[in-house]
Amino acid sequence: MTGAEPDDLPPGPAFDRKMLEALVCPQTHAVLTYDAERQELISKAAHLAYPIRNGIPVMLIDEARALD
Repeated sequence: MTGAEPDDLPPGPAFDRKMLEALVCPQTHAVLTYDAERQELISKAAHLAYPIRNGIPVMLIDEARALD
């Protein structure tokens, strides 16, 4: 390690924001927004949040979290 404490490290591998331009919601085909804090891609149209795990978006409706 480089001497950084675990609390100083980001929650996971960085998400490639350029990928966001190519991804759409699999349910509505709407654009997505990136929530860096929660590591999710948000579909406001579908009211779903798709997780990003190890820097890879999981674009499965069954894996998405319903938004309030």
